[in-house]
Amino acid sequence: MGKIVISENVTLDGVVQDPTGEEGFRHGGWFSQIGEKELAEWAKVEFEEALGAEALLLGRRSDEYFGPRWVGRSGEWADRLNSLPKYVVSSTLVDAHWSNSTVLKGDVVQEASTLKQELDGEIVVYASRQLVHTLMEHDLVDEVRLMVFPFVLGTGERLFGETSEKKSMRLVGTRPVGESLAHLLYEVIREA
Repeated sequence: MGKIVISENVTLDGVVQDPTGEEGFRHGGWFSQIGEKELAEWAKVEFEEALGAEALLLGRRSDEYFGPRWVGRSGEWADRLNSLPKYVVSSTLVDAHWSNSTVLKGDVVQEASTLKQELDGEIVVYASRQLVHTLMEHDLVDEVRLMVFPFVLGTGERLFGETSEKKSMRLVGTRPVGESLAHLLYEVIREA
């Protein structure tokens, strides 16, 4: 049985909006406001995560963002990401942008549940804030990995929106990344 792992870059106050500054958000571009050393250390953690993944689960917008940026790249990390099976949740997309992808057009909850049953290993969700909300709301998430960036923006879309009930988690790992990032790993606790 697979496990769904949320992997997100977030600010200290949980903002995930416009990390690259391409969306016009007034505080956008925070991802690239760290040093080259931190970016290199961040890349090592992300590559390690890609090596442990069985598949990627993405929303349409994340596929549109990542696909064109990774398809033409080469090297170990790019080769790994490009070769992974990808499942893109969308009611409007006909063909995914990223290689080795399958578009899931059905009910998100049912499709994600089926993936968990059919795959073994980690099904990693990058970005895809709306998808994360749906998966969290329906108790389909098994682990949350946050790369915390040293900024408080005070405004912006946050990773976790409103939920119908409390979601409990247990901290299972922490590590500094470079001199200013923190990588936090949480296991979701299922209420009995």
